Amino acid sequence: MSRDRLGAVPEKPGPEIYAPNRKSVEKLSDADQAAATFEGEIREFVRRDVAFLRRQRPDTDTPPEPIADNLNGLIRRVSGASMEEIDRVILELQAVREMLRSEGERVGREIAGYASLSHAAMTAMKVIGDSLTQWKNGSKNSG
Repeated sequence: MSRDRLGAVPEKPGPEIYAPNRKSVEKLSDADQAAATFEGEIREFVRRDVAFLRRQRPDTDTPPEPIADNLNGLIRRVSGASMEEIDRVILELQAVREMLRSEGERVGREIAGYASLSHAAMTAMKVIGDSLTQWKNGSKNSG
């Protein structure tokens, strides 16, 4: 029996030691399930595309296209929608960032306006208070 890096003998011999535990597979999160579904859809797309390309291949003496070209084209088609979605999300995020910046500036101006108004109100209250004090003291002196 072989030993792993820590010197322990693995419980399962052969490739089974790399297979996922059934309990961990059953407890897949929603994100893992979505990723597995997406991966399955990509595999199905590749199978259909390869089958389509095989049916399309002419039986003439022209040499077949290199597999790398077919694979590159397939990758471009599969990744095209994802890249467009990423670009769209980036543009939306930039618009949100600009909106937040402008709203932050507006809120700053509003706060400055309220601070100025508050200062003016306090000044007016002091003037009114001083006037009332003088009026009160003036009425005592005259009486």
